[in-house]
Amino acid sequence: MVHLDPASAVFKAMLEGWETQQRARFLKAGGTIKPRLDLVRRFAEYTNQYPWQWEPAEVEAFIVSLSIAPSTARNYQNCLRMFCEFVTDARYGWPAKCLDIFGAVPRQILHEANTISHVTDYEGNPGRRPLSYDEVQALFDASDGRVEEIQSRHRKGALTAMRDSAMLKVIYAFGLRRQEAVGLDVADWRHNPKVPAFGRFGGVFVRWGKSTNGSPPRRRTVFTVAEFDWIVPVMEHYLEEVRPLLAPGKHPAMWVTERCGRISRRRLNRTFGLVRDLAGLPSELDLHALRHSFVTHLVEFDYPEKFVQDQCGHSWGSTTAIYTGVSDEYRNRLVQRALRERHPDLWKDQP
Repeated sequence: MVHLDPASAVFKAMLEGWETQQRARFLKAGGTIKPRLDLVRRFAEYTNQYPWQWEPAEVEAFIVSLSIAPSTARNYQNCLRMFCEFVTDARYGWPAKCLDIFGAVPRQILHEANTISHVTDYEGNPGRRPLSYDEVQALFDASDGRVEEIQSRHRKGALTAMRDSAMLKVIYAFGLRRQEAVGLDVADWRHNPKVPAFGRFGGVFVRWGKSTNGSPPRRRTVFTVAEFDWIVPVMEHYLEEVRPLLAPGKHPAMWVTERCGRISRRRLNRTFGLVRDLAGLPSELDLHALRHSFVTHLVEFDYPEKFVQDQCGHSWGSTTAIYTGVSDEYRNRLVQRALRERHPDLWKDQP
């Protein structure tokens, strides 16, 4: 069979082959593969050319034309580089086929001289940071105040506002990511025999941790720490008095909507933004800032680094360090402690 448009047919087959290669690695179809394919199509549309015609200057012009952050630009470059690696790999036969049909072969158009180097651990918005203790309190006060305001006006929404308040407190008290929070079920709470006073809320079993390189979601148990023991009565109140009134039926989700469904990540983001604005906090702070706050405050409570790392579900301690933004007061305490240990005579007359 002869294609009327062999160029578009070959390009389509290249994309399908690359998609199959990624599916064989069990990468996420919607979260990883589709955005990559869309980017390659977008670049092809920008150049109005096919992969065997692409030149380095074209990808450079494409990146320059975009108003994106350096980290996003590097992700785009890595994606296009991986596609070029696929179509230039002789094991898949595309160089020979393109030479036979078009008289040209694909080549790698991204190299060290036209790609962004990864030189810092964190490249995000500098405005994103852990919340201070006062800011966390202000956030929770605004969340609770929202419930009281709705109740005082005799309006609908008091139950969902109570749910939202408990949900934000759980995210902070256990350092949860968005997907981990929305994926929580009632059955995920765990007893901790070492702390019987916490009852069924001695810890939470996280089943929807961040997956990497096509692996399934990683699991972990996050223990309730003594400094966050206030979460126990919060959860008792929510499960015994609030959630039943939402009429969840047999739905297993911890956070259910008015229509007996699981709350979405988008709604979770919207809820945080609403409460953040009510608290008068900077707009740069997002939901993930609560996870950064959880890590930072555990460090300031003097928990061991490995314990904090395990609580977060990080494979590497360096990742946990990126999340940490301890206060000047904490660092001063460390310096003072070290000086007391090294020069105890200098501190005899001071408390």
